[in-house]
This record gives sequence, C-alpha cells and structure tokens, in this order.
Amino acid sequence: MDMASNQPDNLALTAEQLREYSAAFNADRANLVAANAAVSNGILQAATSYRGVRELPRTFSVELKQGSITSQEHSGRCWMFASLNTLRYELMHKWNLDDFEFSESYLFFYDKLEKSNFYLENVLKTLDKTTDSRIFEAVNEGPADDGGWWQMFVALVKKYGLVPKEAYPESSNSRDSSAFEQYLNTKLREFAAELRDAHQAGKSVEELRSLKTGQMSVVYRICAIAMGEPPASFDLLLRVKDEGKDDAKASESGTKSGIDSRRQIVEHGITPQEFYTKYVGEDLDDFVSLTNSPLASTPYYRRYQLAFVGNVAEAAPMDFINVPLDVFRKAAVDQLTAGHPIWFACDCAQFSLRKAGIFDRGTVRVDELFGTEFASDKAHGLEYNDSRSNHAMTLTGVNLDKAGEPDRWKVENSWGASYGQGGCLIMTNEWFENFMFRLVVNKKYCSEEIIKAEQQKPIMVMPEDPLFQADR
Repeated sequence: MDMASNQPDNLALTAEQLREYSAAFNADRANLVAANAAVSNGILQAATSYRGVRELPRTFSVELKQGSITSQEHSGRCWMFASLNTLRYELMHKWNLDDFEFSESYLFFYDKLEKSNFYLENVLKTLDKTTDSRIFEAVNEGPADDGGWWQMFVALVKKYGLVPKEAYPESSNSRDSSAFEQYLNTKLREFAAELRDAHQAGKSVEELRSLKTGQMSVVYRICAIAMGEPPASFDLLLRVKDEGKDDAKASESGTKSGIDSRRQIVEHGITPQEFYTKYVGEDLDDFVSLTNSPLASTPYYRRYQLAFVGNVAEAAPMDFINVPLDVFRKAAVDQLTAGHPIWFACDCAQFSLRKAGIFDRGTVRVDELFGTEFASDKAHGLEYNDSRSNHAMTLTGVNLDKAGEPDRWKVENSWGASYGQGGCLIMTNEWFENFMFRLVVNKKYCSEEIIKAEQQKPIMVMPEDPLFQADR
C-alpha cells in the first residue's frame, strides 16, 4: 500500500508559505528590531525589561540572617546544598556562630555509594522486565546521578551524620562531578547486565546477592579513589561570636591583644553521628514534603509515594502530600515568619535571569520579544512536560504587603556569590505560584488536613508521572 497517496494535501510546508511568512516578518519594524537585539545579545538579554528590573524591590519585610553563600560548582548537588543550608541556619543560631558550612562532599560520597546499591537492588527487583520496558528504562536512566530529594538527604544524615567542611573538604570530583558520574554509571550498568545474565543462566537469588556484594566492593573503590575516604571521626573547633572577656577588658583599657579570644567549643575524636546529635539536633522526622500539582490525576490532600526512587535502600520511600496553592503558600509564609528557612524545589529555567538572580515573568518579557503570549498555566506545564522541578534552593525571606499577603520571596542559592545579589535571588509571588513545586516544612506549620493526609496509605507514583523527576 502506498502510504504517501493517503497523506493530506496540506502536509508539507511549502515554498509559497515560507515566502508569505518572510514577507509578513519583514513588513513589521518591531520584528526587525527584536531580531537585531536577539541575534546580537541572546534571547534572555533581548527580552529583559529594564522597567521590570528597576521596579522589583530588593527588600523583604521578613528576612533571615544566613551564613556565607555556598557553591555547588559543576555538580548536580543543589538538593544537598539546599538541605544543608537549612540546617546550618539552625546550628548557627543555636550556638551563636558567625558562619558555618557543612561538608557537602561527605554526604556526596555516601550518596554515590548508596545510590549504587539502591540501583542494583532495583535491578534485582526488575529481573522479569525487559530492558526496553518503561519501568526498567526509568531504573536504568541515571543509576548514580547527582540529583536528589530532601528525603534522600534525610536518609543519609540519619545513617551517616554530618561533618564540618574542614573535616572533609571539596575535591576535584565533587567540584566537577561529570566524569565521576559518567564512569560510575557505566560500571553500574555493566553490573546490571551481569546480574540479569546470571539470572537468565539460572542463578539463585542468594547467588545474585553474593555477586552484588562483590560489585559493591568495586563501587566503593571507585568512590574512594575519586574523592578519598571520609572520616570516621574528627576534631571540632567552633568559635562563639559573643565578645571574649580579654577583648572586653582590652577595649576598656584602649589596647587590643590581637588574639581571637572568643569562647571556643572544642571536641576531639567526635564521630559524624555524635556531631549531628549534639550540635545540630533537628528531628528530621518533624518535616513533611508538600507539593502543589493542580493535575486532575493527583487530587489534593493525598499522600503520594515514588516507585523506584531513593538512595538508601533500607530507608522509607520518597513521598509527599499534594495541597492546594493557598495552603502551600501559607505554610511557607508561616515557617519563614517563625524564623526558619525552607527547602524548596522549582523549575529554575522558566522566565528567569540566572546571572541577575531574578525569577519574574514581568522582567523576562519573551512575550514582547517574540510578539506572542505564553499562556500555559501550571497544570498545562506539568501535563505536557514543559515544566518540571529541576533545582532546589532555600527560601530565606518574604515580603508581605499591606494585607499580609506575599508579593516577593528571597532565595538563597548555591551557585556562588557572583549570581544575583551576593548569591541571593528574588522571586515574585506570581512566579512562585506557577513554577514552585515542592516545599519541606515542619509539621507545626501544617494544617490539620495535611497531618491527616500524612497518615494515609500512600498512592504509588510510577516513572511516567510528571512529578517523578529529581532535582539537580
């Protein structure tokens, strides 16, 4: 059968249509001006509204004092940085410190190790699936990729504790993780093929697990070579920012010793788990993950759980509660006004100026540049795979208008101090409502309906669902 003979007459884009499009384009002076600007400067620069930039205030009625801006550099560790930034705020204020930074590399080492084990466990769970099945393709997509979720962070901290940055500093492969990630993933996929081939050859489950144990020895060697082994214990020295007695006396006499005489907190040979328990102490089980998905397929006040997603194999599966936008927003305002930062995840690619640190439709006027409205709403973006959670950061401020409603938000990022206003970004509330997808809040700032939903039997979310993607 000749398929071409059954095609409609208007299938092809014709030369006549192209001439008409070109004539219409060149007849409009605005098109020519826009093309000059976009071709010479790029779309985002050409679409930037100077009025939008000028009219966006940099002040916030609620603003938390945070430490120095961190940088994930060339890695996908945003979820880890955002998580640690929320905890360091609590540690700094609890112990009256000027500044502090946890070792992101410490958790990164164990995350790679645990994700590798988690992947191989998922391979064992899907031995009956073909390699081209949707489930196995999802499992196999990024065995030990950098991205992750808040609950993955919680699982790592519960198992391994935390250490200060000086106890396990950055390495070349944590600063730029691309090669480390690539070759670890390649080896893991080789191991997956070995396990599946052994299964086909009739090996028992016990024999497969024994094979996996040997494979994980290789994974440990790769991680240890790439990053160095993390410490089992370390020495701790913290300086409290209250004025030292010697300096107080010296100021009275008009002389200074030049010695930092702030009170010191000293520990020798403390373990990462002991450090977390004694100096951080936050009960991570007190936090709940909220999402705002207006899709009909994900009704509000339901608990959802992600299949085949995680890092620590024995930890609880990733889950979240879907809530209406007003509840979602109120939880964020309540926690910030109570004096606590918030882990969140969003689609940072939409209507954003990364270098300037602005998330605002009124500033990124691609509609004016291209002469067409961008009218998709949040549900449309999720349903048609146009908008996804892809970056995690920390909310550290909000501005409330005369009615007490938020109109803009302050964001602490992990791209270094050269982005935005000294490393902090500004997000309008309109942008928040359209492109913010997840918040992690303490249960004390959640409504009764959220707490009741958390007790429900979870609804399993499969890999094809729009809410499946992890943050990088």
